Amino acid sequence: MTSDDGAMTADGRYVIVSGRRWRATDPAIPETLRQELVKELMEARRLVRSDPDAARPRVQDAKVALGERGDPWWEPTPVGQRVRLAATMRALLRHRRPGATICPSDAARVAGGESWRDLMDTAREVAVELSREGVVAVRQRGVDVEAVTAVGPIRLARGPGW
Repeated sequence: MTSDDGAMTADGRYVIVSGRRWRATDPAIPETLRQELVKELMEARRLVRSDPDAARPRVQDAKVALGERGDPWWEPTPVGQRVRLAATMRALLRHRRPGATICPSDAARVAGGESWRDLMDTAREVAVELSREGVVAVRQRGVDVEAVTAVGPIRLARGPGW
């Protein structure tokens, strides 16, 4: 090990490990959601040896959600934010027990930091796209609803194509 293992760059965007620079986790992610995403990442990494085909998309989603892959978290683009929102929704739903739900605002809080409310319309749009693919089911009061016509608060669950 070198003396710079785990050192952050001055701008806080990278971590130096064994002389290599790795993108740091987005510091704006709320701590409880960050912990949940890190646990999902660790579970996925443990799965790599026994089932690499199942593990790789899980690792990718968790790393994108954490801001360690994809668009840099300090320079988000509209397309990159949509990708990160979708990855976050999938990662959180994988990590939670089957039957559990998430709120689209959880993904917006991860991808948007303090400006998460500005991402809520986009988060709902991404949820609609994922529901069309069968990845998520959109629910209100515990009942599946059409994502496009849902008015008011929604929750997301694992969909039929999960």
